[in-house]
Amino acid sequence: MAAHRLFCLAAIVIVALGITRPASGRAAEGEDPLAAELERWSAFLRGHAATDDIWKQIKEGGEPALARAQQAQRDSRRWLALLRFASVRADLAAAAYMGERSARERKETGAFEAEWKRVGTVLRDDLRAPSPSALADVGPAAVRALGEAALPRVRVYYVASLEYGRSTTPDSGLFYLGSAQAERDFAAFARRLSAPTPLKAPPVRGLEAELDALEGELLARYRPPASIDKHGEFITASAAVKEARELDAAGLRYGALLRYLQAVLRAAPLRAAGPSDVAATTSRLGELEARLAEGGVDHSVGRIFLEAAQSDLAEHAADGAAATAAAVATDVLPRYFAALGPEPPRTARSDPRVTVTLVRWPYT
Repeated sequence: MAAHRLFCLAAIVIVALGITRPASGRAAEGEDPLAAELERWSAFLRGHAATDDIWKQIKEGGEPALARAQQAQRDSRRWLALLRFASVRADLAAAAYMGERSARERKETGAFEAEWKRVGTVLRDDLRAPSPSALADVGPAAVRALGEAALPRVRVYYVASLEYGRSTTPDSGLFYLGSAQAERDFAAFARRLSAPTPLKAPPVRGLEAELDALEGELLARYRPPASIDKHGEFITASAAVKEARELDAAGLRYGALLRYLQAVLRAAPLRAAGPSDVAATTSRLGELEARLAEGGVDHSVGRIFLEAAQSDLAEHAADGAAATAAAVATDVLPRYFAALGPEPPRTARSDPRVTVTLVRWPYT
C-alpha cells in the first residue's frame, strides 16, 4: 500500500516504545531546512521499532527513496532532492502518526472512528477547497509547486481514510489519516523553505489543452499488448494526469504544471522508443540548461527535471541506459517550455466509442 504512493514529513526522534515529536520541526538558525529534514527522517528510519506489515512496506520503499534524496542533495541537485523527499515524506510521517496511536485505535472500528472525528476537527480549515493564492507568497516556483500539489491531498486522504478503515482494517485507515496530516505539514514545510529570488515568476497558465492531448495519447496507446504488459505504467501516468487536471481546475497552476510534467515522464516508457543516444541526449540537455538560464525567469520547476536527467546520465554513464534523461531531453522539457507559452488551439473531442475507467486509491 505505502510503496506505490507519494510520501511526506514531521519532526521526529526515537524513544522507548515508539516515537515522540521534537518540540519544533524547524531547522536551527543558519541550518538548511531541507538538509535538516532529510537527516531527521533518516534517523527515524534507522530507529523506528515497529514490526507491523504497514511499517515493513514503508521501510522497504522508504530507505532507498530517502537515500536517493540525500544523494541528490550531496550532488548539489537541490530541486531533485526536494522532489524525492516529497515522495517519501508522507509515508514516513504517516508511520510516525500510527506509532503514536493506541492499540484500541489501531484495532477497533469505534476507536478509529473517534480518532477520525478528532483529526477532522484539527484539520477543519485544511479540508476546505484551497485558494489558488494559498501559496502565492511562497517561492521559488519549485517549492510553490510541491506545496500546491500537497494542498488538495489533505481532504482526499482524510475522506478516503474513513471508508478505507471500515472496509479493510482500522490500522489501514489510520495510515491514510496520517497521510492527510502529512500533506498539511508538507505545505507548511514549503513555507519554511520559501526564500526570495530575484528571478521573475514563470508565466504559468491553464493546461487543459495539454492535459487533453496527453490523455488522448495515453488512450490511443492503451491497446494490447501494451495495455497488458505495461498496465502499471498506464495507471501511474493516468493518475498523474487526473491529479494535474484537478489542480488545474482548482487554479493551483504551479502544482498542475509539476504533475503534468511528471505525467509526461511517466508516460515515456509507453512510447516505442529505441536505444537512447547518450551523446545526443547530453548535447540536447546542455542546450535546454542554457535556455533555462535565459531571461531572468524562475525556471526551478523545469530544473527539477533537468537535474533528474543529469542524475540519470551520471548513474548510467557506463551502460548508457539513461531512459529518463532521454525522455526529459526530447519530451518533458520541450513540453515545459510550450506550457509557458501561448495556449495551443484545442481540437474538437469526438464522442468516445468506448469508455475506459482506471480505478485508483486514492493516488496510484
